[in-house]
Amino acid sequence: MNLKPLLFTAVLAAFPAFADEGSRLDDARQVANSLPPKLLQVLIEEIGKGGPENAISVCRERAPLMAKAVSEKTGWAIRRVSLRARNAKAVPDAWEKAGLEEFDQRLAAGAAAAGIEKFEVVAEGGQSVFRYMKALPTQDVCLVCHGTPARMTPAVTTKLRELYPDDKATGYEADQIRGAISLKRPL
Repeated sequence: MNLKPLLFTAVLAAFPAFADEGSRLDDARQVANSLPPKLLQVLIEEIGKGGPENAISVCRERAPLMAKAVSEKTGWAIRRVSLRARNAKAVPDAWEKAGLEEFDQRLAAGAAAAGIEKFEVVAEGGQSVFRYMKALPTQDVCLVCHGTPARMTPAVTTKLRELYPDDKATGYEADQIRGAISLKRPL
């Protein structure tokens, strides 16, 4: 029996300040879990319409718009980050980089990628900020643009070279950690 959830609940009940953190954590998890399935659905639809090369514009153009809409609706600043970023917007800050490196260590130690997360309250610019990250495991559909060269069509390879000449986001296998969804909100 895993006592961690019971212990966490007991601590929350004993200390109202921790209850606020528990509520923020639940909210962050809900927000982080809401975006990837929507993105996956759009990716599959676009690949069906015009082939795997259509997936590139989804991640390049539509995913940031989807994240922005969720940010505006929820109040969380949301972005996708990776240690092997395809574009400059996905380069992690120091907290995110440390989290992604920890995620890789946890995955190597046998943790399931889909359950890996990190959260804490940090000081940023003299203000307390709640930060949350959830690993984004590479799914089969991701491999059409992020997999090995053998998995990618010539059209995808050409388009990636054209749009991202310094691309570092290929060579993945299924269930590796491609990156993370990162959320933060001032307290």
